[in-house]
Amino acid sequence: IIMTTLPETKACKVNIENEWLTISFNQPEKRNALTSELTADIKNIFDAARDDLSVRGVTMRGEGGIFCAGGDLKMFKTGFQGGEQGMKDVEEASALTGAFFDMINSYPKPVVMLAEGAAMAGGLGMLCAGDIVVVTEDCKFALTETTLGIPPAQIAPFIAQRIGLAKARRIMLTAARFTGKEAFEMGLADFIAKDTNDLKNIESDIIKGVMNCAPGANAITKEIVLATRHLERSEMIDFAAKGFAERMLSDEGREGIASFIEKRKPKWSK
Repeated sequence: IIMTTLPETKACKVNIENEWLTISFNQPEKRNALTSELTADIKNIFDAARDDLSVRGVTMRGEGGIFCAGGDLKMFKTGFQGGEQGMKDVEEASALTGAFFDMINSYPKPVVMLAEGAAMAGGLGMLCAGDIVVVTEDCKFALTETTLGIPPAQIAPFIAQRIGLAKARRIMLTAARFTGKEAFEMGLADFIAKDTNDLKNIESDIIKGVMNCAPGANAITKEIVLATRHLERSEMIDFAAKGFAERMLSDEGREGIASFIEKRKPKWSK
């Protein structure tokens, strides 16, 4: 039973079908830029479904043949440079953006990103905060911030996390433009699709894989993987041991072990 009540949205379409949540950015006239309306919608949807174990995963995609063009530059001009805002105001706004990307990166469910058309600047950063990234061959990518005199500040950690420091430096410091094929070759994308239909077919295969995995086990696995970036080794051992023990002694863990011994599918497997 799906427990989640989906919030009203202004800038995206949202639905839950077969225990899978899909968020479609729906401002193609703005190239699905990260407007305040879109980021608020995404945050509200993520908050609503967070603790519902019957929602097994999330897909994020763009309507109108484009993933996301990045930050709302008109807002940068009027909101950050055109009024009474000072250094502290801009810092606080940037920190909120960082928290937004963190929310996606650390979400306790698998997050699948499907990109076609273009994923630029902050849109590319958001893509890299997902767990599994699928792109079309001809999708366009670039981190264009430095060409505008600003740094890709809050997305830098997620770019580096996904492709490594050396490649991240190259594409940030040269504002390199590249295609889906090149994104796949550099490890930014996990899968490459020929077209929109192929994108959906690959997504379907990914969802099948996720549905074989216990939702609680996936949530703690993601926590453990992300903790490797900042915990000392002794802390990591303790953190992983606690997560392992919790899940081993949970109903889910008991069901998983029993199903293996009894040679049957566990209850969560589709």
